[in-house]
Amino acid sequence: MKLEQNRIDDLNLEVAVTVTADDYAENRKKRLNDFRKKAEIKGFRKGMVPMSLVEKMYGQQALVDSVNDVIAEGLNNFIQENSLRVLGEPLPAEDQQSHVWEAGNEFTFRFDIAENPEISFELSKDDEVVYYTITVTEAAKKEMKDNLLRQYGSLEEGEAAKEEDFIIVDFEQGDMKVEGTYVALRNVAEAARASFVGVKPGDVLDVNVNEAFENETDRASMLKVSKEELASLDPMFRMTVKNVKTFVPAALTEETFEKVFGVKTEAEFDAKIEERIRGEYAQEADFRFSKDAKNFLLEKADVKIAEEFLKRWVYVVNEGKFTMEDIEKDWDLFIIDYKWQMVRNYLMQKYNVQIEEADLLASAKGFAAYQFAMYGMNNVPEEQLESFAKNILSQEEQGRRILDQVENEKTFAAVREVVTLKKKKISVDKFRELK
Repeated sequence: MKLEQNRIDDLNLEVAVTVTADDYAENRKKRLNDFRKKAEIKGFRKGMVPMSLVEKMYGQQALVDSVNDVIAEGLNNFIQENSLRVLGEPLPAEDQQSHVWEAGNEFTFRFDIAENPEISFELSKDDEVVYYTITVTEAAKKEMKDNLLRQYGSLEEGEAAKEEDFIIVDFEQGDMKVEGTYVALRNVAEAARASFVGVKPGDVLDVNVNEAFENETDRASMLKVSKEELASLDPMFRMTVKNVKTFVPAALTEETFEKVFGVKTEAEFDAKIEERIRGEYAQEADFRFSKDAKNFLLEKADVKIAEEFLKRWVYVVNEGKFTMEDIEKDWDLFIIDYKWQMVRNYLMQKYNVQIEEADLLASAKGFAAYQFAMYGMNNVPEEQLESFAKNILSQEEQGRRILDQVENEKTFAAVREVVTLKKKKISVDKFRELK
């Protein structure tokens, strides 16, 4: 076997592999013998099929497989001996010549090989990355306080319905009567809402339900019929208001303070609000730092990639799942992510960043706590959080996402210790305007 390389540029080379009959003959003979041992052909005992018949039936397959074995071994040895940092794997040249597959022939194949670049750069205190400190304002504290009181509020009896209130009504039409239906005024069509605002218990209105409740699913639910039955109904109903329910924010009482934050006084309640805001702002600032640091590090590393080869490799390895047009469409995001993984791996090795099981569990628990909080569950027991987190990590896609997140976090934490953080105060409005 003979290998000849043609270096095209720093990242691309072409390798021509020539395989002679001497290179593959023994392998081919072995394969034919294996076929003979396993062949079950009528008229012959197993393992006793004439070799001439085996050759006729399986000769070309044995030849192709044995030549491919020789090529694979040769390329693998070439890569190892030359310490190539191979991108993906070698690909057959696009203008590959055709071959006549006959035993005894010599075969030459050309392969394109691309290398990943060697990454090497230094960081020091001379490197500056902006870190934003978001100012906590009285307006932000008041907004969160109001939101929390609304979140822990309750529906109470009201007199006249306001736009954010609910009414409990009966609908009547001839013999048909639907009792105790909840109607949220905010869900009433804008054109009809004015006639609902201000209604009191005992008020009676004639309502065109098609006009007042444009969403068919909501309308069917209120009238307690199926969507299919709506079309046959006369839309005019008499609506009798039974109750008005108004949403009242939680009162500033010890019970509320205890329920929300586990504290007893309004001063402690306000302190917890400020603590939560600072925590949320810190998370946003850390996320922004990660984004800015990532861009800074990618620019610093200046990674060059054999992009045309990589596009081909992505297309081939996915076996028709994507067209080249699909790959081109998302390429800008893909290549940034590809380069970042290389830079991150370099930094993790350089600064000895280790990922422990405890890191993954802690991140998954944080994600679980966030999900529970979205449903107003802020004091979930530790055992439940841990169980939920372990379930997240057991899911392949979610587990991969958590690992990626933790690797990013620990890499950026290492970088923060080396570079200079250029701290800059900013209002939350200006911060959120940043691109």
